[in-house]
Amino acid sequence: MSRFTVVDTALAGVVAVERTRIGDARGFLSRLFSADAFAELGFVLPISQINHTLTQKAGTVRGMHFQRPPSAEDKLVTCLSGQVFDVAVDLRRGSQTYLRWHGEILSPDNQRALLIPQGCAHGFQALTDECELLYLHSRAYLPDAEGALNALDPALAIDWPLTITEISARDRAHRYIDHDFSGFPS
Repeated sequence: MSRFTVVDTALAGVVAVERTRIGDARGFLSRLFSADAFAELGFVLPISQINHTLTQKAGTVRGMHFQRPPSAEDKLVTCLSGQVFDVAVDLRRGSQTYLRWHGEILSPDNQRALLIPQGCAHGFQALTDECELLYLHSRAYLPDAEGALNALDPALAIDWPLTITEISARDRAHRYIDHDFSGFPS
């Protein structure tokens, strides 16, 4: 892990990964992923899908998305431009941190990424205009496995750093946690 520093979070398996830049007068190199290094952190499935997103306006919230088993995925999220508050919510029933969230500021400047394991929902808020994220997924997206919770759910009580300026109608319509919500098997 010499190219990466791992920072544990309060949620088991959710870790912040700080990348080491190697640079000189020409610029720098930063390793985004190493299968061997990330296998030590539990990201053992091959990368199945890579997504790139652009969020144009500061204050925009996207999420809280996940894939249901057996299509549950590990996800490594990196911010390529701008700055985001990236959030994971533990949905693993039986976990000591069930329904708790953890947020990290991700940006090119801090060289941080967030590794989000299966059984966690993911979302983020753009802290600047023009935020680009790169996602590495261990499983391909399947519409029938898609799940989501409402990022505004008071039961989650996510402390978004900025006033929310935009959230899609689709994300705003996601369910709130109720007595029928059972989470993921642990």
